[in-house]
Amino acid sequence: MYGCHKILRYTHTCLTSHQCAAAHRLRITRPSCKIFFSHDPIKIVRAKGQYMYDEKGQRYLDCINNVAHVGHCHPDVVKAGAEQMEQLNTNSRFLHDNLVLFAQKLQATLPERLSVCYFVNSGSEANDLALRLAWQYTNNRDVITLENAYHGHVSSLIDISPYKLQHQSDVEHNPSAPSPDVYRGKYRADHADPATAYADEVKDIIDKAHSKRRKIAAFIAESLQSCGGQVIPPAGYFQQVAKHVRKAGGVFIADEVQVGFGRVGSHFWAFQLQGDDFVPDIVTMGKPIGNGHPMSCVVTTKEVAEAFMSSGMEYFNTFGGNPVSCAIGLAVLDVIEKEDLRGNAVRVGRHLTHLLEKQKEKHLLIGDIRGVGLFVGVELVRDRTKLTPATAEAQEVIYRLKEEHILLSADGPHRNVLKFKPPMCFSVEDADLVVEKIDLILTGTRPL
Repeated sequence: MYGCHKILRYTHTCLTSHQCAAAHRLRITRPSCKIFFSHDPIKIVRAKGQYMYDEKGQRYLDCINNVAHVGHCHPDVVKAGAEQMEQLNTNSRFLHDNLVLFAQKLQATLPERLSVCYFVNSGSEANDLALRLAWQYTNNRDVITLENAYHGHVSSLIDISPYKLQHQSDVEHNPSAPSPDVYRGKYRADHADPATAYADEVKDIIDKAHSKRRKIAAFIAESLQSCGGQVIPPAGYFQQVAKHVRKAGGVFIADEVQVGFGRVGSHFWAFQLQGDDFVPDIVTMGKPIGNGHPMSCVVTTKEVAEAFMSSGMEYFNTFGGNPVSCAIGLAVLDVIEKEDLRGNAVRVGRHLTHLLEKQKEKHLLIGDIRGVGLFVGVELVRDRTKLTPATAEAQEVIYRLKEEHILLSADGPHRNVLKFKPPMCFSVEDADLVVEKIDLILTGTRPL
């Protein structure tokens, strides 16, 4: 209570436990470190499966945490980490079977040409390393990204994350192509061939770079754009982009940090939705790979890896690929398979989407339902013709759901897209409950 007493000197109010924690955190970390539901934050003290519990024991249904991929505190994952920690945890300069076993099992989920793994510790670190690989392999520097993209918090990635900047600090070297959004974007569902139209935008960027004697190192995109508003690229888009980029001497980086590991259900990796004829040059992974344990991975081709080695600079990562992380990673892969979580994503995702489509027929505020598996977005608009973003209404919905002990977030460039990316153990009954509450909220919600 010492910290709380100090805060009370500044607030002059009686704070509840979670208010005290929030005030203390604000004083220690400052405002740039955001928290969910900042107007009325929740103090979470434990979690299990798809549920989280506050300090009073109140249970919340978690529709936010794609990090706890196979469920919060899954016993198999916890056991694997604890048992390995009891035996050994050291850096990867020593030989240990876990690294090889995990790499082999991970590679088995990917196309054959993606065969070299670099283990790191976060999605940001993975994407940063992917850029280094691209720069070394191509001897080029410019990186094309997408509007509203987010790829991480380190300096190299902020420059290619317009989601965070609302503009780019180095547009000439890191131009952004239009997000392949067929609902709100430049080319919509009524376009004859949106995939080609959006890919041609990338080609135009390449041509402009060449006219200025600049060369392309890479195109990077989330396989499904998450922070950009749950955007599902039209089929064939990545194939055509890859063709343009590779012809220009660049590589294609697929960011699977948010959407990989079976979340889409039908496939293990979201980039596979584009078809068997598309294989990225580099794939980055994070968040769900360790079910909350800090780990990530970059997988690439032998050609890219050999070029990286030829730089003469030794690559070493103290914690990447350590025995504990690899034991946890193996356990996550085992649970996905053993509990048929991809099948669950297909079944529950289809049910959730069906329920939401019925709500769209009932509520004019719902402009679009889009998603695959347990990656679903609900875009709220005030006018279905003008597509005026219903930003305030989206915020009201997520706060009202919180009052019903359901945790959901809103994102996208206008913060008007309700994002479903729950733990993969999310059930049909959970979907029924969430949609029932959304229906009740929207029935009483008018444009603000």
